[in-house]
Amino acid sequence: MTLQRSTKLLAGGFLASGVVHLLKPEVYEPIMPAWVPSHREVILGSGVAEIVLAAGLLAAPTRRLAGWGSLGLLLGVYPANIKMAVDAMGTDNTALKAAALGRLPGQWPMLKAAWTATRRPTA
Repeated sequence: MTLQRSTKLLAGGFLASGVVHLLKPEVYEPIMPAWVPSHREVILGSGVAEIVLAAGLLAAPTRRLAGWGSLGLLLGVYPANIKMAVDAMGTDNTALKAAALGRLPGQWPMLKAAWTATRRPTA
């Protein structure tokens, strides 16, 4: 079975984001909800998870499992995206507001790609 374009894009996004999580975790610290413990460790762990999921999405035998993992990860980090949007609304920075609000529905194509990966045959 041919690898879906959406799966390739999701894997590429996870790989890029995972690398940034590991090399520049401080980028993500401001958007961490206060109720999440051990911010730095969670950021690093999610970076590792993104890289592992990216590899899993690209390999046929692990694609379905990685699709489910991707869904879980995307839903798990959604509160950080909501916090970023709420925080942005408290500023005068129109570009930041637009980017933060645009990020919320921008997660839906990623969720759809992850869902699609769960439905594709593994061979």
